[in-house]
Amino acid sequence: MADAQALDEVVTFTSDLIRIDTTNRGGGDCRERPAAEYAAEQLAGAGLEPLLLERTEGRTNVVARIEGSDPSADALLVHGHLDVVPARAGEWSVHPFSGEVRDGVVWGRGAVDMKNMDAMILAVVRAWARQGVRPRRDLVIAFTADEEASAEDGSGFLADEHAELFEGCTEGISESGAFTFHDGAGRQIYPIAAGERGTAWLRLSARGRAGHGSRVNKENAVTRLAAAVARIGAHEWPVRLTPTVRAALTELAAVYGVEADLRNVDSLLDKLGPAARLVEATLRNSANPTMFDAGYKINVIPGEAVAHVDGRYLPGGEEEFRATMDKLTGPDVDWEFHHREVALEAPVDSPAFAAMRAAVEAFAPEGHVVPFCMPGGTDAKQFSRLGITGYGFSPLKLPEGFDYHALFHGVDERVPVDALHFGVRVLDRFLRTA
Repeated sequence: MADAQALDEVVTFTSDLIRIDTTNRGGGDCRERPAAEYAAEQLAGAGLEPLLLERTEGRTNVVARIEGSDPSADALLVHGHLDVVPARAGEWSVHPFSGEVRDGVVWGRGAVDMKNMDAMILAVVRAWARQGVRPRRDLVIAFTADEEASAEDGSGFLADEHAELFEGCTEGISESGAFTFHDGAGRQIYPIAAGERGTAWLRLSARGRAGHGSRVNKENAVTRLAAAVARIGAHEWPVRLTPTVRAALTELAAVYGVEADLRNVDSLLDKLGPAARLVEATLRNSANPTMFDAGYKINVIPGEAVAHVDGRYLPGGEEEFRATMDKLTGPDVDWEFHHREVALEAPVDSPAFAAMRAAVEAFAPEGHVVPFCMPGGTDAKQFSRLGITGYGFSPLKLPEGFDYHALFHGVDERVPVDALHFGVRVLDRFLRTA
């Protein structure tokens, strides 16, 4: 059981890590090393021997192993990223890198994504060192760089260049699962992630005939690209139910006492009310235009126009995604992957998932634990190259009115102290018994 010191330390660690500005602006503009050194110091204080590893100077990762009591058991990877997305201080109620603790809440960028989980891991590991606890299976602890961009300096680098550090790992846990979802009708749902849509960030380009803006031009690159972007934005993707989403719909239907009619998903979603938000983004592939770049003067028709699209595809859905993009872009627009990562699926009938469910239910018996698929992606994609099955499990008990998903990358990101205490207790129980 997590002791009082662990409950104090998780708050301190969360606040301290937030104060270390690890903003990832993309294109290599980030420096995680100070946060990595902080995490390594806490691990060393627990008697571990953490390694600091870099592909690029300043883009530091931390890896340590805890030996389990059962040498025949597969190892478990427990990972969290150290970088955060940018924040504009003028938009916030408190400075985003203050780590301020006010009225029982820790404020700042990374409070939920995901320095809170990093702090929970550190607090649990240090509590075990004080208590002489060993987990059943080996645990590999990894704190990574660059998750908020390409992961090339983080989990991708570790998977490609340091696979030996993850020897024996068959499963892993990280962000975006086991948080409280309030449905507004008194139900508390705890979704645990058992899948991720694939990442398909696209660059679209159209070429045409450059010319004067006053003349007729039927080979206008801007027009061609704008038409393709409009088609992509208006496209209605068909429903494709993956095993994880089927399980999510089935279990949510049971929570609400309605028939799990998977042949009529739209009708089923209506019966689930606000809880439909947990699955609606993962029923289909998606493609959202996000950037458009063309021209340099109002009276000049440019010879090229470029756009970017944030695409996501379901497990098993990449071939359909590619074919659809070929059709929607048409003959006058080319497209290519700017960044691509695989979709993931994890079994919901595994002993690990059962242990996660049991750990949440032990401290939130009023809650309903269900599986779900994440619409976006995590470092689990890169670690899957090593044969590691990934789950989203960073437990938080949140009060009603705390919109977990809205706080991700949002203004006034924050986490209640009580939620961190809950997370430490649940994580401690799971990691002891997994």
